[in-house]
Amino acid sequence: MTIALDTNVIVALWDASDALHPVARKALVAASSREPLVISGVVYAELLGAPGRTEEFVDRFCEEAGIAVEWELREKIWRAAGRAFQGYATRRKKQGGSEPRRLLADFLIGAHAMVSGYKLLTLDGGLYRWAFPGLKMEIV
Repeated sequence: MTIALDTNVIVALWDASDALHPVARKALVAASSREPLVISGVVYAELLGAPGRTEEFVDRFCEEAGIAVEWELREKIWRAAGRAFQGYATRRKKQGGSEPRRLLADFLIGAHAMVSGYKLLTLDGGLYRWAFPGLKMEIV
């Protein structure tokens, strides 16, 4: 089964001072040894969004790590992300905004993995467990 990577796993991998760096590295190495790895265009954009990162850097990392980038998101993915985001917004409003604010990008990442039949490798299982109950995950 193909493994889709959440942005937070790669960011932890790139930051040697991050407490989750060793765990993210181990999980990524283990995943890449047994399954194809992929990121959505959303993850690519988030990775590129940090100051000082270039397309060349992200492209080289993906190529060297054997990570494919899926640039196109099908209609089914957009709709699933929208429904999950709507559920989150409704729940957050009922709770008076007490839970952390999420970005639509998180829901696109989860919908991409779920609709494509991929397993998601993430550091943040809570959101995806609630928003995408059928999604297979590996939580670091």
